[in-house]
Amino acid sequence: MNEQATRYLKPSPLGARLNALVGWLARRGISLAGSADLAVRGRKSGEWRRVPVNPLAFEGAQYLVSARGNGEWVRNLRAAGGGQLRVGRRTRAFTAVELPPVETPAILRAYLERWGWEVKQYFGEVTARSDDATLLAAAPHHPIFRITPTE
Repeated sequence: MNEQATRYLKPSPLGARLNALVGWLARRGISLAGSADLAVRGRKSGEWRRVPVNPLAFEGAQYLVSARGNGEWVRNLRAAGGGQLRVGRRTRAFTAVELPPVETPAILRAYLERWGWEVKQYFGEVTARSDDATLLAAAPHHPIFRITPTE
C-alpha cells in the first residue's frame, strides 16, 4: 500500500483521553464546537465503534473530514457505507460516499476555517489560507465523506 492509503496520525495518550471526553459529552448532549459522536459498524467485528467528529455543513451538504488520515473510523465507514451521528438523544443515521481528493480542496478550506485551531497539528503548514494547489496536495491525506441522512 502507498503512504496516502495508510497515513494515519495516532492520538497521544492525552489526545485519546480528550477524544473520549468529547465523545462522552456529545452522547450526553453537549457538543463542543459542533462535535458529534460518530458510530459506525466495525468492518471485521460488526460491532458499533464510536469516535468524536466535527461534521461540516458546506454548500448545502454535510461532510465528515478525517484530520488524522486513514484511521479506523475511515476504513470502517468505507466498508459500512454509513453510520450514525449522535448529540444527546438525537441520533441521525446516514449513508456516506467518499469523495475523490480532486473534489475536496474547497471542503478542506472550509473545514480548516472552522476547526483549524483544533486540527492544525495534523495539517502541517496547510491552513485555510493555503492556495488550491497546496490543499489539493494535502487532500489524499485527509479522506472526506459526503453524508446523507437516511431518516
